[in-house]
Amino acid sequence: MLKRFSAEFIGTLWLVLGGCGSAVIAAAFPSVGIGLLGVSLAFGLTVLTMAYAIGHVSGCHLNPAVSIGLFTGGRFPAKDLAPYIVAQVLGGIAGAAILYVIASGAPGFDLKGGFACNGFGDHSPGHYSMIAAFVTEFVMSFAFLFIICGSTHGKAPVGFAPIAIGLGLTLIHLISIPVTNTSVNPARSLGPAIFVGGWALEQLWLFWVAPLLGAACGGVVYRWLGAEDKAQVKGDA
Repeated sequence: MLKRFSAEFIGTLWLVLGGCGSAVIAAAFPSVGIGLLGVSLAFGLTVLTMAYAIGHVSGCHLNPAVSIGLFTGGRFPAKDLAPYIVAQVLGGIAGAAILYVIASGAPGFDLKGGFACNGFGDHSPGHYSMIAAFVTEFVMSFAFLFIICGSTHGKAPVGFAPIAIGLGLTLIHLISIPVTNTSVNPARSLGPAIFVGGWALEQLWLFWVAPLLGAACGGVVYRWLGAEDKAQVKGDA
């Protein structure tokens, strides 16, 4: 469990540092900014690279919503939920702390720029409402779990799951960055919010509730959809 805990900590740290770091440091950098497409790809790459690096150790959840969704989908034991979520939260905070040290070294750095926090209303990149933000985070988290469960199914092509999951997260960011700055991951949301405080912490509840509910529903639905029919199994035999 200590190795699995450590893997989840390191992986979530990498996700926050790589994904949020691309948004804070590189998104609008003069003349070579990577923009929305680059930030979306960066988040996808953090999951893809870590899935190959630690997938065989911990399963590479990197996200409390993923752990909850895999539990409701019958893929993860309840006894391991708390340790995984603690590791992910600590990793997210550590990643945000490293990013703060790096980003604050630039002239004119100001946390008022948002520090890649998630938000709705006045703090949404596109000023989307709370309802729009909630629906977006719920649906995107549902879809993310659907992709994870499907690509890691016993009958899915072996070895390609990290690619599907990484590209899935990239697509999710391409859709939802304008709405919420994209969470689908409570640990990713918590880390930067701690440093910004104020409105970021006040709105943080949505980026826990919506992803957890969406992922839990995604796990339940795929558990039903992906279950092999007994008659079909006999026929295959």
